[in-house]
Amino acid sequence: MSSITWTAPAKVNLCLKVLAKRDDGFHEIESLMAPLDLADVLHFEKSDQYRLLCDAPGVPLNESNLVTKAVRIFERVSGRLCNWQITLEKKVPHGAGLGGGSSDAATALLALNELEGTKFSNDQLSEMSAEIGSDIPFFIYRQICMIKGRGEVVEPLDPADASGLLGTNILLLKPSFGVSTPDAYKTCLTAEPLPDVDYELQSMPWGSIVNDLEKPVFNKYLFLAEMKMWLLSQPEVNAAMMSGSGSTMMAFLSDSELADDLLARARHELDPTLWGQLVSIV
Repeated sequence: MSSITWTAPAKVNLCLKVLAKRDDGFHEIESLMAPLDLADVLHFEKSDQYRLLCDAPGVPLNESNLVTKAVRIFERVSGRLCNWQITLEKKVPHGAGLGGGSSDAATALLALNELEGTKFSNDQLSEMSAEIGSDIPFFIYRQICMIKGRGEVVEPLDPADASGLLGTNILLLKPSFGVSTPDAYKTCLTAEPLPDVDYELQSMPWGSIVNDLEKPVFNKYLFLAEMKMWLLSQPEVNAAMMSGSGSTMMAFLSDSELADDLLARARHELDPTLWGQLVSIV
């Protein structure tokens, strides 16, 4: 049997509000999340047993990998052994706040549901995925959604409301380090703002953007605060914000054709090792 390929789209948080600490230890959030045309690729081949392959450095291939966790949950719920070899082709940076690992796990569930013919609904797959991580249910639906609860309440936007966002171009810029999501949430309700850093709502044609995790993350990673304020000072940047728990910064440009020049300038003035890519909301 030939390889069957699935893409696992990255995401950005266009708005992320942390409302309160919950009794279960998680945080109550409200977030507008959107999938991107930047994606990992998962190749599935029938095998005599389950295997996960990936040659990207730093990706664990043991039971701690989110793809493997998804496979194990699917096996438990479906009562089937999933004898597939999954080759993971990483294109989404790790620790970037872009949901790469979470999307890989959700995509594994979607693919296995089709390959094994189990016909679970998206709601059932979402319930399985919530066992792995709070932001994984979003990736089951693969469309612009409002996320609530601890991340497991997924409300797809009405197509009319989402249409203004589709095709929006964003320049992503990520330094060589990542940010731990649990660390970002630890002090999110008590972190003090840094002086001379703008955390306020920024208006876009389709709504406002804000990220409540910027305060705790910027306090630990001052360079990210510097990146945001540098981006906001550039003439072609209409708005700039950290995505999710970071470390990726998003720049919304007046003209996407200026992305290459802005990235080159950022590497020259901020960090020559910056990863950057122009992406679109899909």
